[in-house]
Amino acid sequence: MKIDIAETGGLLMLSRIADLLVPAVGRLSVTTDPSADLAPGSIVAANHTSLADPAIVVSALRRLGAEPVIMAAAGLWRVPVLGRALAREGHIPVVRGGRRAADALDAAADALEQGRLVLIYAEGGLPRSRNAAEAAPGTFRSGLARLVERTGAPIVPVGQAGARRVTSGSTLKQLAGLATAPLRRPALHVHVGAPVVLTGDRIVGTARARTAVTTAWRTAAAHLGEPAALAA
Repeated sequence: MKIDIAETGGLLMLSRIADLLVPAVGRLSVTTDPSADLAPGSIVAANHTSLADPAIVVSALRRLGAEPVIMAAAGLWRVPVLGRALAREGHIPVVRGGRRAADALDAAADALEQGRLVLIYAEGGLPRSRNAAEAAPGTFRSGLARLVERTGAPIVPVGQAGARRVTSGSTLKQLAGLATAPLRRPALHVHVGAPVVLTGDRIVGTARARTAVTTAWRTAAAHLGEPAALAA
């Protein structure tokens, strides 16, 4: 399953960086459903378990010919160098609450209209668990369903597993995980599911999207032999 890469300017830089970093910290494999389709103007919804998983998902999507615009916590734009790169390459800062909260949806809708793929983490944050074990996606926020209501874009569910083996837990554990990952090179897996078109009200749509992402995550976790995949 390949798509043609449109002209995406600086987006290529972040993807290329992910392509360099991910093989250094782990062994990434990628699978897709037979009917998976990363069509232009789609919303890519992925589970969020680790600070490492955006790079892992981006690297996996690049293997499939996709260069997504990423919706990410606005705090990342305050990180030196990274923040400038995110702004320059057109990724979308998400501010929780306040008047600026709707700006991210406006920017995402514009990107979808231009035929870009938009990568969104509907859980809105990382799990509180401090160990490296896998867990099913948490509760989804309403932003994903609101974006679908505005644009009618299909959702491509993506499940990733193994990112917590790279970095998870306390700040100290995360730093230690990053430092030792090139030696350990844990197995990582990303699975791309079949597109989902949401119908019904916002609550029903949000639940259906979470189910699709959970199914994709379960496939990814099972590929790594994670027992959580069977218990979810």
